[in-house]
Amino acid sequence: MNKADLINHVAAEAGLTKAAAGDAVEAVLGGITGALKGGDSVSLVGFGTFAVTARAARTARNPRTGATISVPASNAPKFKAGKALKDAVK
Repeated sequence: MNKADLINHVAAEAGLTKAAAGDAVEAVLGGITGALKGGDSVSLVGFGTFAVTARAARTARNPRTGATISVPASNAPKFKAGKALKDAVK
């Protein structure tokens, strides 16, 4: 399922127009993104938790040349599925 499929599904399930469903999906994704940018986590009970994890700086190898390169520290988004989601997927 891609974003357009999700918008179509939300429109059908909630009885909304595709434009309104698109705005709703964009608002949810924007809210999650904004919270993660601010360093907060987003917990949706039964679904899961979105959080930001810090990745330490490290050295790696270029697979083509074998030369060592330095990879800077960064922040990465992380998702941990909730129990209800895990049970539904089983």
